[in-house]
Amino acid sequence: MPKAQYRIYVVELSKKVFTENRKFREANPQFNGVLQCLYVGMTSKTAKERFLQHKTGYRNKKGHKLSANIVEKYGTYLRPSLYNHIDPLDTRLEALQMEEALALSLRRQRYAVWFN
Repeated sequence: MPKAQYRIYVVELSKKVFTENRKFREANPQFNGVLQCLYVGMTSKTAKERFLQHKTGYRNKKGHKLSANIVEKYGTYLRPSLYNHIDPLDTRLEALQMEEALALSLRRQRYAVWFN
C-alpha cells in the first residue's frame, strides 16, 4: 500500500476578501456575512508549512509563484477543526477531489469559500 502523501487544509481569510475581491464574492452568492471566509487547499507538506509558504509568497527554484495570492493577502490562520477529520490521501487526484468536496460542503453550510 503506498504511503499517504497529500493533506487537505483550511485557512480562515479576513472578511475584507469578500468586499475587496470581486471573483471571491461572485463565487459565494450564498454567503450572508455570519460565518467566516475560508480557503481550502491540499498539500504534500504539513498544513503549517504550506500556510507559511502562502504568507511569504513562496516561489520555487524556477521563480514560479506557488502561493495563492488570496491567502497571502487575506489569510489569518489555519482552521484545523474543519480538516483534521480528513485522513491523508494517497494521490494528487484524490486530494483534489477531496479539496473540492470539502469546499462545496463548507459553502452549503454558508461559509464563503475559495479553492483552486
